[in-house]
Amino acid sequence: MLPVIYTPIAEKYFRKLKDNALKKLFKEAIINIRKNPQIGQAKSGDLRGIYCLDIYYKRTNYELAYRITTLENGHMVVVIMAGTRENFYQELKRYLK
Repeated sequence: MLPVIYTPIAEKYFRKLKDNALKKLFKEAIINIRKNPQIGQAKSGDLRGIYCLDIYYKRTNYELAYRITTLENGHMVVVIMAGTRENFYQELKRYLK
């Protein structure tokens, strides 16, 4: 499995998340990403190089944005941002600038 690091905005989101079932779904998604980094949908255009994974919970669509970074001794998963689908991509673009 690949190592994983979190950006400050992703850490803050997971720290504030109170629903344990949703936390568990995000953790499982991150484990699946670590096993198979290509599991998410590759984005294009402004978001080239970023993958997003959909998570459905209680009729709400959540997104998990991540990037695969190459290191000297292999690859690493960088979790950039997580949140509900509403305005997710605009916030992601704003964060990346």
